[in-house]
Amino acid sequence: MSELLTADRIEEIGALGAESPDPAALVAELVGAVDEGRVADPDDIGYALLVAVDILEQAGDLADALALATRAIAEQPDDNAYARAVRGGLLLRLDRSDEGMAELTALRPLLETDPAATYLVDELAESGRTDTALRWLTGALDAILERTRAQQHASADAQDEAAAMIYGLAQRRHDLREEAGLPHDEYDNLADRLRAASTHALDALDDGPATLLFWPQAEFDALLERWPVLAESYPPTWDEHRAQVERALVDASGLGGADLGVVVGTVADLAAFAERTGGDPTSEETLDEYADSLDESGVTAWPPGRNDTCWCGSGAKYKKCCLPRSRA
Repeated sequence: MSELLTADRIEEIGALGAESPDPAALVAELVGAVDEGRVADPDDIGYALLVAVDILEQAGDLADALALATRAIAEQPDDNAYARAVRGGLLLRLDRSDEGMAELTALRPLLETDPAATYLVDELAESGRTDTALRWLTGALDAILERTRAQQHASADAQDEAAAMIYGLAQRRHDLREEAGLPHDEYDNLADRLRAASTHALDALDDGPATLLFWPQAEFDALLERWPVLAESYPPTWDEHRAQVERALVDASGLGGADLGVVVGTVADLAAFAERTGGDPTSEETLDEYADSLDESGVTAWPPGRNDTCWCGSGAKYKKCCLPRSRA
């Protein structure tokens, strides 16, 4: 039997993408593994297909990309909003405007409920429909702000989520308008005020600094092997670790945090830091102090651009790596 297709290999393929000398071979590897039942984790089937979609799209093969996007939707029926948005964007770029807009319009309510759903407006903007993207962002902001003014939130958690939505939508709208050369309006001013206040808001948080400690895969495995007690503090797998970091950054951003990022830890460095400071390398206090010490050596800024390399070091595009997978 042929080798299983792991999440690591999917990411490696995504990082190579259309820049590979033989992108068709990469697509064949991904699709072949799906066809033959060789995807190591069945939950990654849709992910593998969407990486293949991205490679085909970069290569200009929109028709085949559309076919695989449609298949990705069927492979993940309980969580296919992102795949449907990708399909809608492809339909628009294939000049099948009515179908594409119908697909995206059906997902439009997510802009009022899902902080990650700005991928909808990204698809519109990438298809030359910036005006529609701005109209949808404005409508979502209007609706959420109206609910906030009317205090129609079921709980304090729902109110915090609304604040996160307002921040994210306002910033994405501001960025699009700036790219389009449009003058500032009321919501642009709101975005500026929220961004300006973000440092103060983040300082008031009790749950962490502007930078979060992140362990690359090899270091994560070595960390738990050297200090097994840390298994009580960290999730059991590296995939869950990076998804946890991504969600924490999303939450901090929604509460007004700016200048967010990750600092990369190593086991040897942590051990040396603990010995130098007389701390316990498994204590939360020492880990926090270690993370603070790494700020001086360089921070990986978050979030990267949707089409930029993911912050986790996988080499894949952010939109194909931690961005969609962190919503699971």
